[in-house]
Amino acid sequence: MRLPSLPAGTRWGNFPTTADTGVWARSTTVNGLFGALGTGMFAVMTDLRRVVPRERREVRATGSDPNSLVVAFLSELIVLEDTERFVARRVVAQVRLGPAPSVTGTAYGEPWDPERHLRRKEVKAVTLHGLDVRRNPPSARVILDI
Repeated sequence: MRLPSLPAGTRWGNFPTTADTGVWARSTTVNGLFGALGTGMFAVMTDLRRVVPRERREVRATGSDPNSLVVAFLSELIVLEDTERFVARRVVAQVRLGPAPSVTGTAYGEPWDPERHLRRKEVKAVTLHGLDVRRNPPSARVILDI
């Protein structure tokens, strides 16, 4: 399966916090931002270079504003990993902002294989502490409970 590309200029990484870990992302589009946050969260969980995009899974989330939408979206990806043991090499998102914000995300990856996938950290939840989502330019910092 061919991986869809993220918008040019899309980046993500992680940052240490006192007891948890954080993910930051930036992009030229809101869709790219959400995709980068999802991909960055999976990078906290495992080495993405070892994940083969054999399958895809879809998740949906709604929120009342961009902050709650980020939390709901990443939480749905955590549920996907937790219930189906599915790890993604890339996440692509379609975001609808406005009076009823929503996001549909597609995770490209495969079921967890302990023979090939390195377990870095188990992400338990997305926290509201330190959450910073900005629309112009699209960027965010999210702290994950590990």
